[in-house]
Amino acid sequence: MKVRNLILLLAAALALVQIAEAQDHWVTTWTAAPQARLLAPLGGQRGGPAPPPAPTSFNDQTVRMIVHTSLGGRRARVTFSNAFGNSPLAIGAVHVALRGKESAIAPGSDRALMFNGKPGITIAQGAHVISDPVDFDVPQVGDVAISVYIPGDSGQLTLHNTGLHTTYVAKGNVTAEPVFNDATTTRSYYWITGLDVMAPADTAAIVAFGDSITDGTTSTVDANRSWPSFLAQRILTTPGAPKLAVLNEGIAGNRVLADGAGVNALARFDRDVLGQAGVKWLFIMESINDIGQTTRANATAGPPVTPDDLIGALKQMVERAHTHGIKVIGCTLTPYEGAAYYSEQGEEIRQAVNRWIRTSGTFDVVVDYDAVTRDPANPKVFKMGFNDGDHLHPNDAGYKSMADSIDLRIFSGKSASAAAKKD
Repeated sequence: MKVRNLILLLAAALALVQIAEAQDHWVTTWTAAPQARLLAPLGGQRGGPAPPPAPTSFNDQTVRMIVHTSLGGRRARVTFSNAFGNSPLAIGAVHVALRGKESAIAPGSDRALMFNGKPGITIAQGAHVISDPVDFDVPQVGDVAISVYIPGDSGQLTLHNTGLHTTYVAKGNVTAEPVFNDATTTRSYYWITGLDVMAPADTAAIVAFGDSITDGTTSTVDANRSWPSFLAQRILTTPGAPKLAVLNEGIAGNRVLADGAGVNALARFDRDVLGQAGVKWLFIMESINDIGQTTRANATAGPPVTPDDLIGALKQMVERAHTHGIKVIGCTLTPYEGAAYYSEQGEEIRQAVNRWIRTSGTFDVVVDYDAVTRDPANPKVFKMGFNDGDHLHPNDAGYKSMADSIDLRIFSGKSASAAAKKD
């Protein structure tokens, strides 16, 4: 009888495990928004000397990129993009591994990725592909190395310019090598736009959609100090908080209404937001480049935008997100007096947009980043210690303050409060 009961218990336990696994789903844990190569970098980066000139193509080279995850999982797949290529892109091999130090990978962690059972793939011009799943224990808030071998001329690159992590480039197919010797380095991501994990049913993703202030410009390189990175760390280390990935879909220099650094926000919204796996929440923090670039002295970016232009575009994004069951968090625009493209006309537009974000009721939640970062004595500028001199981007302390201002209870429905904590 005891043996029979034990067998029944084991069978029941196995059934519960199978049910749990059947409810697991794909959730994106890391992203980088694709764009075309910029002729010159936008904004500054802290930590070490300026990066070398960006490559224009690759040929018979392996590119090892370091991605910093948020949510962990037991299986993985990677999305690759040739959105801005000018020809089909041939990929010869791809490996994923746990990152050791610098270009090194952790012993025993290396896994080869396949595409329809094959080690390589050719991606059509303008297309993107997802690799076959691979058993791979993706760490929570940890580093994964993705190594991509390009056997021939890559042609025009699809990349993310402001990578804020060191990327290592070596000759030949060295995707499985434990460390790259004599590597050159850059600070961009190439072709990879997402890392997904197989995670439990109660997990989901948050997309942070924006420009350089979301991308993390002027934060410390190789240190994960953007506000989305700080927020992911908070969420996943706070007892009782829901298990949520935080995806950074910022592009430095991006605009809502016009192309420039990346295609305009309305044009990339479906790909960069709706195309991610498991998304339940969306932050929108974008418009400051539209304002600054069209109202600055001797502006060449077109006629000045109006508050109504920007409000109409933001409403479009909220409506599209709501159609897909995604709740939207509106973020007020941070101060920028003293920035290279500041003007009093632009400041009036920023204030008008912020008033609408705070009071219109369009968003499910409002996070008042303006109130968090501004100087109480002069609300047009950053609070002392939150900016290192360009008057536009927060520094590490400013980004951390933004992430710390968010009431995590909004993600579990335990709080009706819709505003960030203010000083």
